[in-house]
Amino acid sequence: MTSTSRRICPIGVPMDLGQSRRGVDMGASAVRYAGLNDELRALGWVVDDRGNLDIPERNTLGPGTGLDYLPAVVAACTAACRAGRQVLENGDLPIFLGGDHSIAAGTVAAAASVGSTGLLWVDAHGDLNTPETSPSKNIHGMPLAALLGHGDPGLVDIGLPGPTLRPEDVVLVGVRDLDEGEKRLVQELEIRVFTMPEIDELGIAEVSRRALELLSHRDHIHVSLDMDSLDPRAAPGVGTPVKGGLTYREAHLLMELTARDGRLASFDIVEVNPILDQSNETAKLAVGLAASLLGKTIL
Repeated sequence: MTSTSRRICPIGVPMDLGQSRRGVDMGASAVRYAGLNDELRALGWVVDDRGNLDIPERNTLGPGTGLDYLPAVVAACTAACRAGRQVLENGDLPIFLGGDHSIAAGTVAAAASVGSTGLLWVDAHGDLNTPETSPSKNIHGMPLAALLGHGDPGLVDIGLPGPTLRPEDVVLVGVRDLDEGEKRLVQELEIRVFTMPEIDELGIAEVSRRALELLSHRDHIHVSLDMDSLDPRAAPGVGTPVKGGLTYREAHLLMELTARDGRLASFDIVEVNPILDQSNETAKLAVGLAASLLGKTIL
């Protein structure tokens, strides 16, 4: 049990414009239905749910794929940035409920615009593509590149013009599927990536400690949790599953150690797709991981 004067403010960003598989726009509702707010109140937090941002439904935008939806994605991310900044400037903690991972171009921008922020990116993928390097042209594979100043200027300039973060402000955990262009950018920028083989070798506890230490120069941490970072056996309800991911306990320990670090200021839960899920299990797991990140312990 934790006690705090800060409020937790869930903000739904029900967007599926960044990827080709439908259903992830219902992720925020699935996570709320799985009991997020009740779980956080049980931990002693005051919960001020801000509802969902008004994101256009794909069918209202006409036929299109990939980059056709870029203007709408930029507008949605700008709205997420504005909403998150308002919560952070009030001294409270926003939880952004996706939606696909392209929302992070706005959510991380909100965090970085308010204070010294390091980013812990927990994902099977790098999301380091640009329109030029992406094989699929899906925007949910581009937000981290945009945050580092690479890609479409509309995504790059959300919040403030130019790069939101420096490469040393970012650590990726759980990665096991990178496109060739992403590999080149990782090497060029010397971004620290803890792949699944490294987690297998070192153990998640050591990787968690190293990741947090790499971000020790920053006052606050934003966690961007893509549920496909977990193995599909634990989290089946995601649009881009990759075998060999984090186990249930590895993901919880990563969240628990991040909570113990004490610098968490904001976070995302993204890519929950209830259409692909089994009895809302992925959303329930997302709620459990959020609780671990916000101070829930066994004793």
